[in-house]
Amino acid sequence: MAVFVLDKQKHPLMPCTEKRARLLLERGRAVVVRLAPFTIRLKDRIGGALQPLRLKLDPGSRVTGLALVRESETCDADTGAVERLEHGLWFGELAHRGQAIRETLGQRRHLRRARRSRKTRYRAARFLNRTRRTGWLPPSVQHRVESTVNWVKRLRRLAPITALSQELVRFDTQALQNPEISGVEYQQGELAGYEVREYLLEKWHRTCAYCSATGVPLEIEHIVPRSRGGSDRVSNLTLACRACNQRKGNQSIEDFLKRQPALLRQIQAQAQAPLQDAAAVNATRWALFAALKAQGLPVETGSGGRTKFNRSRLNLPKTHALDASCVGAVDQVRDWNRPVLAIRATGRGTYSRTRLDRFGFPRGYLIREKRVHGFQTGDWVRAEVPAGKRAGVHVGRVAVRRTGAFNIQTQDATVQGISYRHCRVLQRADGYGYAFQSKPDAEKARRAA
Repeated sequence: MAVFVLDKQKHPLMPCTEKRARLLLERGRAVVVRLAPFTIRLKDRIGGALQPLRLKLDPGSRVTGLALVRESETCDADTGAVERLEHGLWFGELAHRGQAIRETLGQRRHLRRARRSRKTRYRAARFLNRTRRTGWLPPSVQHRVESTVNWVKRLRRLAPITALSQELVRFDTQALQNPEISGVEYQQGELAGYEVREYLLEKWHRTCAYCSATGVPLEIEHIVPRSRGGSDRVSNLTLACRACNQRKGNQSIEDFLKRQPALLRQIQAQAQAPLQDAAAVNATRWALFAALKAQGLPVETGSGGRTKFNRSRLNLPKTHALDASCVGAVDQVRDWNRPVLAIRATGRGTYSRTRLDRFGFPRGYLIREKRVHGFQTGDWVRAEVPAGKRAGVHVGRVAVRRTGAFNIQTQDATVQGISYRHCRVLQRADGYGYAFQSKPDAEKARRAA
């Protein structure tokens, strides 16, 4: 993974390799600024030669892929055509916390309704005089836009980014449910266009509906066969491996799964349900595009079908980060087999110092000070425990306690009861948790092809 470099005045320079960063630190020419993403600052240099860098985004309702690439052009010796070549420098996957925000707002709504329904006091009726600004989005959806833009701004402070690319995904749930819809009836629905196959891959989690096989070629399967009057609507389509598709043939699904009634009910229910995250993607795509345009950089857009075509043509594994590298016009991608920084939005805690039960009454109180012995919940720490059943080195996100016995959430598990005396701060809390993922497997790339 490339290392971000800042000059003496904290202006971004071209990222360097890990080996070069290690040599600069050993020789005393640089100091560490951040650990995630790893950034150093030079002590003896101001300015330098820069090359065009492009930050590419693959927005999702739960995870957004980030890919920082260096652009160059090559000329084909045979045809003379100019090809767009991209060198992968840094990859990240940003996990949003929209679901947590939604659950918190739901809990607050239930508590408020419970208070209003009690007969302990009189509450005057609230008039419907509250208005929403133009372009308003629910907080759980607005969070996806703001967290993505926040990381675009962060990376711009760390690297000389000259252009942006965004996958402008559009789900057309109306046309998918009824391919023959048109006219006013279509205009009253959700207007967009998205490939049926990609929609089914997302809806059925890229697994065979009958045997739950993953990592194998999947075929579009008609739940009610066309020979029995089945249609091409997306509610009548699922995914199946070749063996299951051949074994089912033109049987009805009731006959095919008569010995598996639970699986039959599950498939029938999932077939009628729309893609869960389609509304979130539709709601945020233009808001995110407008926010990226406001950054003052040229923004390139690409469809989801083009992203999949580029990934299949280049024989790349299916990951959010590599999907981002395939957004837009791409001819070749090099140096894609790099570790990925997993970024998880955790928030900065809560202002409330009181824990409530399900009825809204206090059941516990938190400490007033967020720092305990110089540590705060969310700090990235390294704990070296010399003895005991927790002996060893633990690196992760800390949760402080008044007693000084902290909990450390590592990449694998949560270690409880670590004394603050054994902890050392690596990076202060910034509202995100970090972990490093291994390099994409080449075998996945072969299967994805």
